[in-house]
Amino acid sequence: MTKFTPEELLQYLYAESSPAQVSAIRKALQEDWTLREKLAVLSASMERLEVIQESPRTEVVLNILNYARMRSGEVVE
Repeated sequence: MTKFTPEELLQYLYAESSPAQVSAIRKALQEDWTLREKLAVLSASMERLEVIQESPRTEVVLNILNYARMRSGEVVE
């Protein structure tokens, strides 16, 4: 049985594997339930990463803008 690295499984999920690699992974997925579980965990992680949306606090943005104004020579109120 061939062992696949997490990187190879990610390439498979992102459709970046070679045709030979895709064939080998598909065959292994049919025979190895632990590999199916690993792939399911990676797939779920990818889905969670796609929905995460973070934005900086308003205070942070204002601090950056004030710093930029000070550096450019503008008067900061």
